[in-house]
Amino acid sequence: MGQPQPVVTVENLHKHYGDAHVLKGVDMQVSAGEVVVILGASGSGKSTLIRCLNGLETYSEGSVVVGGLSLPANRPGLRVLKDIRKEAGMVFQQFNLFPHKTVLENITLAPRKVRGKSREAARQHAMELLEKVHIAAHAHKYPGQLSGGQQQRVAIARALAMEPKLMLFDEPTSALDPEMVSEVLDVMRELARSGMTMIIVTHEMNFAREVADRAVYVHDGRILEQGPPRQLFEAPVHERTKAFFSSVLKQG
Repeated sequence: MGQPQPVVTVENLHKHYGDAHVLKGVDMQVSAGEVVVILGASGSGKSTLIRCLNGLETYSEGSVVVGGLSLPANRPGLRVLKDIRKEAGMVFQQFNLFPHKTVLENITLAPRKVRGKSREAARQHAMELLEKVHIAAHAHKYPGQLSGGQQQRVAIARALAMEPKLMLFDEPTSALDPEMVSEVLDVMRELARSGMTMIIVTHEMNFAREVADRAVYVHDGRILEQGPPRQLFEAPVHERTKAFFSSVLKQG
């Protein structure tokens, strides 16, 4: 038997914003069940990279394949975006929940509209996911009645409700008060242990070291260095990587 098909394949990915060259030839593969953390300073291109994986950002050159589906450059059609977003769930810094809908309604909307699930099937699955993220007791509340950490756990459940092959996290704890960070990271740890394929942009270094199979350091739009977290944290090769980890670990 051959190697399994990667869940994500990125080749020679470039992204321009006008004259700004934000991604400069990124190559990356992510295997099923792998947890990859993307690290780097603000402005390095790591969030742009992860947003290119589900069509939130168009790219200028190269290729992106997610869950066996090719995401074309420039302006992909709505059908392609819809199909890609079935495969890749995303959790953002902000929660982006519908404030006028209950927690349960927020989670069941996309499975019913996009996947064609019945109301009852969507509701049952949503309640299972709310149990999974330890927030089932709040199913009938509105987002404004919840803490930031609770809202982010709802956002994770909403993404999981589409039954994606891949979960993308773009600094999911950066907008949270410090006391709420751990409850979101605990849910992400459980997801990682369950075998979910995950790509995580984060500044949470202890979390990254603990859960990741691979750490990727991005600098100036390029992957400068990658490997097992312990190797990257404790014995980086590139001088830029050494300086980054020396700085962030000192701050931590």
